[in-house]
Amino acid sequence: MVEVLIALGSNVGDSIANLREATARLSEAMKLVAASPIYETAPMYVEDQPVFLNAAILALTDMSPMALLMTLKELERVIGREKRKTNGPREIDLDLIAYGRLAYSYSEGEELRLRVPHPRVGERRFVLQPVYDVAPTFEFPGIGLVSVLLGQTEHQSQSVKKLEHALLPISSIE
Repeated sequence: MVEVLIALGSNVGDSIANLREATARLSEAMKLVAASPIYETAPMYVEDQPVFLNAAILALTDMSPMALLMTLKELERVIGREKRKTNGPREIDLDLIAYGRLAYSYSEGEELRLRVPHPRVGERRFVLQPVYDVAPTFEFPGIGLVSVLLGQTEHQSQSVKKLEHALLPISSIE
């Protein structure tokens, strides 16, 4: 089994319900080890949209990186994600942030389908804060320690706020 980190986000519809449904469905496909708190975060890249709710999950899987990506994209479809512009609003977003300590990319023709660790993880506090909550000593291959990266995004700290009374279906599984 490989340890994986998955980032979850939503800013369309009932975002808490979307994150909870995604977590429940992920638990059917892999062994969930820990879930972060849920954070309210300012949109990045496309700022004219509702705030996001974000979280991260640490899990164990025996799926290959591409099989896991396909599972995540199918879960997005089942939960109701609609196609919109890149970085725009979404019902659910499930990103494979890390696949063990593997640095991996897969392309089909000219199209990059998957890169892990996620290429923009180091600039996104809305991902780093929840990841830190579930894997504080994790090191992204070729990018760095989550704790160091989190410190480098301190200027974004006001845009990432923990929701005190919103939890995902798990907090820790032994």
